[in-house]
Amino acid sequence: MVKIADFAVEQWMDKYELTARYNIAETCCASISVDDLRALSEDKETDPLGQLQSTKLTYGSIRGSASLRETLSNLYSAKTPARLPKDNILITAGAIQANFLVLYSLVGPGDHVICHYPTYQQLYSVPASLGAEVSLWKSNEANEWQLDIEELKGLIRPNTKMIIINNPQNPTGAIIPHDTLKSLINIARETSIILFSDEVYRPLFHNISPMDPQFPPSLLSFGYEHTIATGSVSKAYSLAGLRVGWIASRSHSLIEACANSRDYTTISVGQIDDAVASFALAPECIHNLLKRNLELARTNLAILEKFIDSHRWACEWVKPKAGTTAFVRFTKMGKPINDVVFCETLQEKSGVMFVPGSRCFGGGEEFQGYVRIGYVCETEVLEKGLEALRTFMEDEYEDVPSLKKTKSAQ
Repeated sequence: MVKIADFAVEQWMDKYELTARYNIAETCCASISVDDLRALSEDKETDPLGQLQSTKLTYGSIRGSASLRETLSNLYSAKTPARLPKDNILITAGAIQANFLVLYSLVGPGDHVICHYPTYQQLYSVPASLGAEVSLWKSNEANEWQLDIEELKGLIRPNTKMIIINNPQNPTGAIIPHDTLKSLINIARETSIILFSDEVYRPLFHNISPMDPQFPPSLLSFGYEHTIATGSVSKAYSLAGLRVGWIASRSHSLIEACANSRDYTTISVGQIDDAVASFALAPECIHNLLKRNLELARTNLAILEKFIDSHRWACEWVKPKAGTTAFVRFTKMGKPINDVVFCETLQEKSGVMFVPGSRCFGGGEEFQGYVRIGYVCETEVLEKGLEALRTFMEDEYEDVPSLKKTKSAQ
């Protein structure tokens, strides 16, 4: 029987999110309804649900509708020298299934995998459960959570099968810039290593301009055949309830490998989910939807930054450049607090939900004192949550236990 580590962050969310008064741990942009989508869209004629009123609800298109895959093909093909065919895209039940299928299909015993870290636990726990050796390519907080290409070179082995990155990155909100991505491609090409990029927070780049030479394109845009990217409508597009994600690759054979595995999991994504996702990502809607979420992210990030600046005696961070999450370190007298106790006590007394870094991003001492904050919720929720946190900091924080001083994450 396959043994896999407990999925700490998902178990924490499952335990606490439904009872939180102020959920500022959620990683999705504030969710919207189909009515909200229609209001955002310039297409006032189409009703994605109405179109299905008389449609028989069969399994539908097994690999995803041609409409949805064509829309995604257009998005991935913008400003690239070679178009990504729609047949090189596979629709899945969220990015979490997309990630699992990529790893299950392509990694096994005897393989070596290198994974960007810290990151979503799935990306390193699943390959380990499949019998692969996993090395962590650690980003450096002192350098704004950037990755060191020279360090990567030292991690590569003769049996290195895959390098995994998460861009934009969860939990830090950092990006892997253009030049690092280009260097990564060049290294992988030398021995045909598969590059797997979890891009679920793309394209929510709110603190770097597309005109910046270091603005990170999708990894698929570099044209390297052995590249896979995953995404979904959950994070940047506010539609987690649809459960629509995808796998995209320059290699049709890699897509076929994932499709073969997918046959044993989800036959298809529901027709309703597919239709609403197609409507949301269409040109008539996607730009207004992203504008809404980018404005929300910038507004809320400024609110969070103001709070952190006024509490420098207790917390510090590297300000996120993208995505929906921030990784904030809380200390007392130079020592990290017990972040698990902090999160539990904070929610119990104030109703504010955070995710503890040491429990959910490594499970050891490395991220003691860190919490992940999801700040792209409704602005009112963030404001009220931070006000409750402010009161907690004044009245209760001194009772939160500190821990033996450890080195900051490297």
